[in-house]
Amino acid sequence: MYLARVIRAARDEVRWVLRAQTPTHGRLRDTLTVIVVTTVGVDLVCAVLAFMFERHVRATQIHTYGSALFWTSTQLLTVSSQLPNPFSVGGRILDVAMEAYAITVVATLAGSMGTFFVRRARELDPLPRPSGPPHTAGSDPPAG
Repeated sequence: MYLARVIRAARDEVRWVLRAQTPTHGRLRDTLTVIVVTTVGVDLVCAVLAFMFERHVRATQIHTYGSALFWTSTQLLTVSSQLPNPFSVGGRILDVAMEAYAITVVATLAGSMGTFFVRRARELDPLPRPSGPPHTAGSDPPAG
C-alpha cells in the first residue's frame, strides 16, 4: 500500500515537471532540457573531433564516425567504453575534457535535484514567516 502511494506520487511529480505545473517544476524542466540538449550537442561535436583525431592512428578502433559517436556517447554516459582509450594526443585531451564535462553534468544534476526537493518541500509545507524585522548577523536578537 505504501509503495503504491510512493510510486503514484513520483509519477505525479514527473508529470508536473513535464507540464511545468508550478514554477519549481518549470525550473527543473528547463534545467533538464538545457542539460540534455547541451549534452547531445557536446556528444556530436566530440564524435567529429574524435574521428578527426583518431581515424589515421593505426592502433585505434575509431575509424568511422559511427565508432567515434559510440565511443564519445559511452564516455559521456559511463566515463568508460568497450573501445580502448585514444592513442593520439588530441584524442587523449578530448577524452579528459569529456570526462570533466560528464562529472560537471552529474554534479549539476545533483544540485538541481536537491534544489528542486527543497523548493518543493517549501511549496508543500511553507514555513511560518516571523513578523518582525529580520535578524542580521552580529546584532543582538530583539528582547522578547
